[in-house]
Amino acid sequence: MLVALTRSLAVELGPTIRVNAVAPAVVKTRFAEQLVANAQDTVHETYPLARFGEPEDIAHAVTYLLSEDSSWVTGQIHVLDGGALLKGGV
Repeated sequence: MLVALTRSLAVELGPTIRVNAVAPAVVKTRFAEQLVANAQDTVHETYPLARFGEPEDIAHAVTYLLSEDSSWVTGQIHVLDGGALLKGGV
């Protein structure tokens, strides 16, 4: 649903508005505290980068999308998962 909505809105609202989405995996937040604590010993098995995301990881991606550096990017889903999808995880 996120993919279809992002792409449809990018087509409908361009060129005036760019539409992109960020799809993070597990990020160390209060919400994910228990999950992170229970999986800390096995995180290297799921994530090629061997760590959970940090809020700053997401903030950097969003900052890029809001900047002029991404002025030619629209309709994209930015998966921020430490490479987990490469290993069939998350």
